Amino acid sequence: MTKQEFVYRVMPIKDKLFRLARRILNEIEAEDIVQDVFIKLWAKRDEIEQYRNIEAFAMVVTKNLCLDKLKSKAYQNDKMTDWNEPVDSRSPHRIAELKDDVTMVHQVISTLPEQQKLIVQMRDVEEMDFEEIAEILEMNVNAIRVNRSRARKAIRDQMKKTHNYEYHGN
Repeated sequence: MTKQEFVYRVMPIKDKLFRLARRILNEIEAEDIVQDVFIKLWAKRDEIEQYRNIEAFAMVVTKNLCLDKLKSKAYQNDKMTDWNEPVDSRSPHRIAELKDDVTMVHQVISTLPEQQKLIVQMRDVEEMDFEEIAEILEMNVNAIRVNRSRARKAIRDQMKKTHNYEYHGN
């Protein structure tokens, strides 16, 4: 694979890889991981043609590097905040409520098990197919669906609990 082919075929997935890494790590570490992924892909550029789906392969490499980083003893900062907040043309009060809700959902997601976080990120944020997620995470599609359902239930339950407390707690 030539440099031009690599840039044409691999570089367009950079943002998707970053979003996945960012979901797991902080921004700086996510950038480092994505750079490492591209270094690995460039080193394997002659073998890359063997893979059916280069994007899926790159996502697997990104996921594995992120999980290795999380497992390392040197990694101390596992908070995932700094999410994009919604832009809305409604009243300032409603905008503030929506931003609070989005922040709360992100906080709940950050408490989910790593596998569920990844599945929510890939399916609900990246809008990937279940089959593609199954290939990346090396799981079967039914397990992906079950984990996604459990993650969404946990998010929903926590949101209900918080909203009920806010409105009925006094």
